[in-house]
Amino acid sequence: MRLKVFVSGFVSKISFLKRSFGNVPFRLLDIGAGNHSASKIKSVFPHCEYHGVDLERNYNNNEEDFALMHSFYELDLTKLEMGIIPDNYFDGIWMVHVIEHLHNGDDVIKSLLPKLKSGGYMYIEYPGVKSTKLPSMYGTLNFKDDPTHVRVYSVNELYLLFNQLDCKVLKSGTRRNLWFILAMPFRILSYWIRGKKLQANIFWDILGFAEYVWIKKN
Repeated sequence: MRLKVFVSGFVSKISFLKRSFGNVPFRLLDIGAGNHSASKIKSVFPHCEYHGVDLERNYNNNEEDFALMHSFYELDLTKLEMGIIPDNYFDGIWMVHVIEHLHNGDDVIKSLLPKLKSGGYMYIEYPGVKSTKLPSMYGTLNFKDDPTHVRVYSVNELYLLFNQLDCKVLKSGTRRNLWFILAMPFRILSYWIRGKKLQANIFWDILGFAEYVWIKKN
């Protein structure tokens, strides 16, 4: 399911990277580095020092992707064994549509925060509580459409967690990307013309499938 999620999630990755860093070089720890994420991010931010984390090394990546990575960490995050990742090193940690696959995502966040420098940013996006009430659809519209989803998180839960961890929540809520909403009829038409099955992520933003939290570490 992650390949289908990536198309929509990548736009928010880029949007909040731009808000955080603009054109200034930065060090990024990308949690969930499959689907050619390194190549895509480096194409927009060529001066980004990219570090990737994923459960499997070859999750839809190739040698060109790995050549663009400063480092790659093949880790099972749920084990909370983060010692190989340097502390106080990264300007940003991005976790887009990963936390819902972790039964102990709150503990994973606590283990990752020491890797972030003071003044650094963290962005987390995930299927929100509303996704549990949406109809089922090909490509995941209801939370349970993806059998690898194990826990529902909420903005309030993560807001409280980050406050306890001495971080400032800069923005949070339901993801509503105007570009995706305006493009929705054209995307539907494109699928019909090509005889392709409609993907659920076409409707994510208008139906409020995803939530996000964007924070700054004090």
